[in-house]
Amino acid sequence: MSLVEWKDEFNLGIEEVDIEHRNLVALINALHEAMLAGASRADIVEGITQIYTLVSTHFDREEAFMRETRYMAYAEHKEDHEVLLDDLREILDQVRSGGRYAEERLSDDLQYWFSEHFRTHDARLHQHAQCEERPRW
Repeated sequence: MSLVEWKDEFNLGIEEVDIEHRNLVALINALHEAMLAGASRADIVEGITQIYTLVSTHFDREEAFMRETRYMAYAEHKEDHEVLLDDLREILDQVRSGGRYAEERLSDDLQYWFSEHFRTHDARLHQHAQCEERPRW
């Protein structure tokens, strides 16, 4: 059972970004399915670490594109990135330290954050990218 269903509206029209978005959705869904199947704490840490690593690299690339193209909503978009990275670090630290965490809440948070971010911030960036003659990523 997938947690995040891929939607065409998630596509920015920049192949490298769209591939990263799809890979990210696949990682989120894999972690969700593993947790439903009773994954170990080590496996959950590994899954969150993979998501964090991909997200961090992806955000760096996306932010560079926004700076290069003088994207007007850069600060707001970057702030949303920072909130997610902080949340993921906090969850990862909590799981690593053996602290309590709610698998359902983790899945709900990941699903909401990525769907909402794709629907709002990335949708606006998509419109901006389409206005660029030759988007560079």
